[in-house]
Amino acid sequence: MDYIILILGFVLLIKGADIFVDAASNIAKKFKIPSIIVGLTIVSLGTSAPELAVSLISSMEGSNGIAIGNVLGSNIFNTLMVLGITAIIMPILIKKSTMFKDYLVNIVVSLGLLILTFGRTLFNKEAELSRLSGIILLIGCIIYTFYLIKTAKNSDAEEEEEDSNDYKIGASIVKIIIGIIGIVVGGNLVVNSSSSIAYSFGLSDKLVGLTIVAMGTSLPELVTSIIAAIKGENDIAIGNVLGSNIFNILLILGVSSTINPILVSSSLIVDMIFLIFISIVLGIFMFTGKKEKLSLGKIEGLVLVLLYICYMVFIIYRN
Repeated sequence: MDYIILILGFVLLIKGADIFVDAASNIAKKFKIPSIIVGLTIVSLGTSAPELAVSLISSMEGSNGIAIGNVLGSNIFNTLMVLGITAIIMPILIKKSTMFKDYLVNIVVSLGLLILTFGRTLFNKEAELSRLSGIILLIGCIIYTFYLIKTAKNSDAEEEEEDSNDYKIGASIVKIIIGIIGIVVGGNLVVNSSSSIAYSFGLSDKLVGLTIVAMGTSLPELVTSIIAAIKGENDIAIGNVLGSNIFNILLILGVSSTINPILVSSSLIVDMIFLIFISIVLGIFMFTGKKEKLSLGKIEGLVLVLLYICYMVFIIYRN
């Protein structure tokens, strides 16, 4: 039965993401909003819904290890597998001028998480995301959201050849809601069925949190980015990943640790440092070169996927 639910979850994820990307793109064209802003806000928040649900439930039930493991695992999966597989299928064009600031925010937020969590150990305290740390992350989330809104207002959207009046807002909003429902329900079905299958093979909670749950909750980002890239919405594809990673840390861990302080296993410092490392590698791939528009191609995508495989081998061996 778990395998049937798993397949059903994938179907809902794929169809929900397809509807969601189309509707988000239509709204962007209607209001002359740059696609990158849509990718960083509406799409990234929508595809982060499974992580938010899993982490909040885990935090309220006291399963804090799953909450932070889910976010770290999801961000690593997003950076390596989502962008890697998407680039292998369809090279992702990147406009340096619109991506660099958000990339820097992603790096700063990841570094901030490391400092807030393990900075306490310098004072002989346990590694923990306290309520104060959670509030700091939430404040960061509010500031970043206002920054995105201000950027959207100040941006001069490029001229669209198509008539923006052809896009009906009401229908697009309904499609976005339907898409999010499909993504969230599909993601939950995949996570629950995958977890049941994993537990039946005797895998530990910690390993399941970093792998099965993280992969399951990141499937919306994977499917959405692939579909967006295929449809030529490159800004949504890359913006979705960066936005999801930022909101995963600021919003999800912020809310979760505010509700219930999260004790962090000392071994997770390796995962946090690895997340920062691969973010730097991604930056090298994205921003080295003199052209205004660069791309993540098949070779870069293969390197990212291989890094994830190496990471998986490491954490399985570690656990």
